[in-house]
Amino acid sequence: MTTPLTLELRSYSDEVTRHHHDHHQLVLPVAGELSLTIAHTGGAVSREQAAVIPAGHDHGFAAGDDNQFLVADIPDALAPAMDRLPLFFPLDPALRHYLAFLHHQVRCGAGSAASQRQMLLLLLQLMQERQQPVLAVDHRIAAAQAYLDDHFQQPLVLSQLAAVAHLSVRQLTELFRRQLGLSPQQYLVEKRMQQAWQLLETTSQPIQAVAEQVGYRSQAAFSDRFRRHFGQSPSHFRRRTK
Repeated sequence: MTTPLTLELRSYSDEVTRHHHDHHQLVLPVAGELSLTIAHTGGAVSREQAAVIPAGHDHGFAAGDDNQFLVADIPDALAPAMDRLPLFFPLDPALRHYLAFLHHQVRCGAGSAASQRQMLLLLLQLMQERQQPVLAVDHRIAAAQAYLDDHFQQPLVLSQLAAVAHLSVRQLTELFRRQLGLSPQQYLVEKRMQQAWQLLETTSQPIQAVAEQVGYRSQAAFSDRFRRHFGQSPSHFRRRTK
């Protein structure tokens, strides 16, 4: 039976426990420190470092008092390149900032399970991008991804994106999902939502202006998409950040 993707807050005891599982696991810091041995490599999950436990890898862990971590169980099919990430992954300020937001969403129960799943997959993508060119993304998918990054304010035309990648629409969709864990449309929505979140947090622009900057002519359509994605309206999010 395939393990579903899950993301939850967990705490660990001070007892050393060893086991393995048939899915990948990502352990992200929230509070405290977790000592880990993955295969024969030792390290710790702390404020500036996460742990990547590939499927099938034997690992043991122990933690002190008052610890809490975001733990994701990820089926191999959703993140086939995950076992090529470092076992202990450094978190730069941008990743820590995004992780703090992800923690807030999970702790408050904001957003649907689907939106949390997409945010987690985006985090994995950001981690993989920091390993380029160690993790080699197919150059055709890299071209499509770069095009979406540069044109996310525009409507997605799959045939046009497929032409950029020199693939058929079917090939593009299948390979994009296999490499990045998202469809092109999901990637575009995630890109728009994350950009909108940053604009709401760091600027005082009107919501209509934010909507237009991320590809929505209608503020109502933007607000509806934002609410379904993050579990709260743009206006509520702006009041909270202020």
